Amino acid sequence: MKINYNAPIPNTFGIKALCDVFLEPENEEEIVEALDIAKSSYSQLLVTGEGSNLLFVNDFHGAVIHPVTQGVSAASQNDKVIVTAMAGVIWDDLVNHCVGHGWYGLENLSLIPGTVGASAVQNIGAYGVEAKDVIASVGVVDIQTGSKMEIEAASCNYAYRSSNFKNKWKGKYLVTHVTYQLSTEFVPHLDYGNIRDVLAAKGIHQPTAADVRNAIIGIRTEKLPDPQVEGNAGSFFLNPVIPLAQFEALRKEYPSIPSYPVDGQNVKIPAAWLIDQCGWKGKTMGAAGVHHKQALVLVNKGGAKGGEIIALCDAIVKDVRSRFGVVIRPEVNVL
Repeated sequence: MKINYNAPIPNTFGIKALCDVFLEPENEEEIVEALDIAKSSYSQLLVTGEGSNLLFVNDFHGAVIHPVTQGVSAASQNDKVIVTAMAGVIWDDLVNHCVGHGWYGLENLSLIPGTVGASAVQNIGAYGVEAKDVIASVGVVDIQTGSKMEIEAASCNYAYRSSNFKNKWKGKYLVTHVTYQLSTEFVPHLDYGNIRDVLAAKGIHQPTAADVRNAIIGIRTEKLPDPQVEGNAGSFFLNPVIPLAQFEALRKEYPSIPSYPVDGQNVKIPAAWLIDQCGWKGKTMGAAGVHHKQALVLVNKGGAKGGEIIALCDAIVKDVRSRFGVVIRPEVNVL
């Protein structure tokens, strides 16, 4: 296990932040060892993957555990395949691996930054698919006792970008691996965003999973900035879910407002549309800015501090609430 002191914390925003100790366990035994070190000597603990959903406002005075555990295994079960991946596996590497082996269900989640462990905590989602749709169970270590257990997906209380790991279990468990139930029969999900249009433009009308993956990679690459070039955490805001009556009132004033039904009582509105309507796309405040192609993405224009990103966030939230009466909230965790 690698141990570094007074070390920088990796994060895709490119914000400079240090921690007291940075531990990189390579297997489940080292994870337990890392937890023992953290609990015995440090008052705070942060478990992180690639830092793709973190915004640091200050240094972190405590221990950071960054599992780098690797490995993917699979077992057939009729027309299903049960795939278990270690928490440190890069998410898109797993998606690519599964599509290449004919295991389907993850292709719409292509090119989402982060690790396998984060997928189970955040319930990542894109293009009409969420991780909860395919997660079967989550392997964890109890942070206090060091005991290992397997938690069924049904117990995780998965919802839009949410889970018990983010809420009532926060700080209780460290994810060691995630098991997914995928299919050997490909059923395309093409009705979210412009997937069909991109495929049609290529003359593809009966796409394979690889076709869908490549289309989504192309879409994301076109509209989202590369964190290596311009620091960002992907989608900064959650898409707000509002009551149907409130949406109908907004639609009378804004007939073109896009929406996605959640249930019979609520509607999801794209936060990017709300932000764009307020004129924020492409604008900057100091070294922080809104991406010129995707209003949902806040970017580090170079040398930004966490506080500058927060100030920009607050200004956007204020404008959206003032104009639409809708409150948008950050998806990113602020530390």
